[in-house]
Amino acid sequence: MSIVKVQPTRMELIKLKRRIKMAKRGHDLLKKKRDGLIMEFRELLEEAKKVIGGMAEKYEKAQQKLALAIAVDGIVAVKSIALSRQCEPRFVMHKKNIMGVVVPVIKREEKIIKCAIEREYGIIGTTARIDEAVQAYEELVDAILEVAEIETTVRKLIEEIEKTKRRVNALEYRVIPMMEEAAKFISFKLEEQDRESIIRLKKLKSKKAKAQS
Repeated sequence: MSIVKVQPTRMELIKLKRRIKMAKRGHDLLKKKRDGLIMEFRELLEEAKKVIGGMAEKYEKAQQKLALAIAVDGIVAVKSIALSRQCEPRFVMHKKNIMGVVVPVIKREEKIIKCAIEREYGIIGTTARIDEAVQAYEELVDAILEVAEIETTVRKLIEEIEKTKRRVNALEYRVIPMMEEAAKFISFKLEEQDRESIIRLKKLKSKKAKAQS
């Protein structure tokens, strides 16, 4: 807002004071939102560390199970089982709201971990080691999904926090001060006009008094 363009009228001053009040209320709400988002982010960050750590553990476990299956049962047997898996896992994505931020919830359509007899490759010609390796990798895929979900949520929260910070700063350091400065300018002009009116009235009274004497 440019002070030069402001009309120094009482109506303009009233409207400006209302806008300042609304801007301050909006500023307070945005600050609360920013602080709430930061708290959510910190909690989520701690959870993300645990989830990523769990995924790393599952990866190590899956690698160990696979290495054992290859070493004992042979790579040909392991590859044949891998090639027999025709159906790719399918996912369902839902949404949830965290303080106005829409974030994804990624889930499988069906629970991936099954007993050996329900798996596509069957149990004839396989071993417990291969079954354990398959199950370990199924658990790893679920862990990867969980990490993808939480990383996306963290990224969206960071973006919203930064956007909210910019809006808070814009109101606090630019918009509200400019409106307050404009209100001061109008008040000063109105006071100046009142003083000039008083002076004119005094002069008129003085002239009238002289004319009557």
